[in-house]
Amino acid sequence: MINHDEAAVRPLTLAWVSRHLEVGERIVRTEVLHGGITAEMRRLTIGTQDGDTRDLVLRSFVDPFRVRGAEGGLNGEAGALSLLAGTGVPAPELVAVDPTAAHCEYPSLLMTHLAGRTVLDDEGVETRVPLLARQLVAIHALRPAERPRKYVTLTTADTVVTPKGADAAAWAAAIDVIRKPAPPYEGRFLHRDFQPGNVLFDVPPSTPAGARIIGVVDWAGACWGPADLDVAHCSTNLALLHGPAWGLRFAEAYEEAGGVLAAAGSRPPTWCMNQASSDPVSAG
Repeated sequence: MINHDEAAVRPLTLAWVSRHLEVGERIVRTEVLHGGITAEMRRLTIGTQDGDTRDLVLRSFVDPFRVRGAEGGLNGEAGALSLLAGTGVPAPELVAVDPTAAHCEYPSLLMTHLAGRTVLDDEGVETRVPLLARQLVAIHALRPAERPRKYVTLTTADTVVTPKGADAAAWAAAIDVIRKPAPPYEGRFLHRDFQPGNVLFDVPPSTPAGARIIGVVDWAGACWGPADLDVAHCSTNLALLHGPAWGLRFAEAYEEAGGVLAAAGSRPPTWCMNQASSDPVSAG
C-alpha cells in the first residue's frame, strides 16, 4: 500500500474494508480528503483483479464529541444512500457501515467515490445557483417507499444566542417569528444540509458557464419535512458566501425550477429565521 502516515487506515478498519472488497481487489493507495468538519475522510484507491482501479471513500468519526452521535448519523446516512440508489440523484453508493465501531477502531461508513469538486468562488455563481435549485427540486421530488425520519429543527426561540454587536431589535423580532407555530407544509424528502459545500461540480477551466453537478454528498441528516428548510438553509449559505442577493435568488430559482414552497405569507420568516439563527456557517 502506498500512502503517507496521516492517510494510513487503522488496522481494524483496514481489515473491515478489505472484507467488503471484491475478490482479488486490494487497497493500493490512501489519501486524506480535506473539508470534512465532523469526520475524517479518506479516499481509498482500490486495485481491481483486471489491473484497473476504482475509488472508495471511508468516513470515520474519531473526535470523542462526534463519536457519541455517530451511530445515529451513520445509520441515517446509510439509510438515505440506500433509498437514493437507482433514483437518478447523483449520490454515493453505500458499500458498508459500522455505526457502533463493532469492527473498526471508530464508527465508519464506506461508500463509492464521486468525481468533481466543491466550488465556493464568486466567479460563475450565476450559473451554479440555477443548477443547485434544479438539483434540490429533483431531490424533493423523490417519493421513497419508506420515508426517512421526520425532521427536527436545529434551534428554538429559547436557545438562540444573539451575537455580540448584532442589532438586538432585529434579533428579537426574528426570535418572535421562531416562537410561533410552524406553518402547514407538504412533506418532502430533505437533504437537510444542501449547500455549496456538499455539492460536487465539474467546471471546465475556460468556461465556468459550462458547469454541471456531478454529485451531492453528506446525507447524514436526510429526513422528511418542509421543502422550505432545505431552501432556507442553502439560501443562508449562499448569502454568506456571495451576498444576500444570491440567497434570495436561490429561492426564486427553486420556484422557477418547479419547486413548491409554503404560502408566501408564512414562508420567509419562519424557515429562514430558523435556519439563519441555527447554523449560519455551514459553508465555511
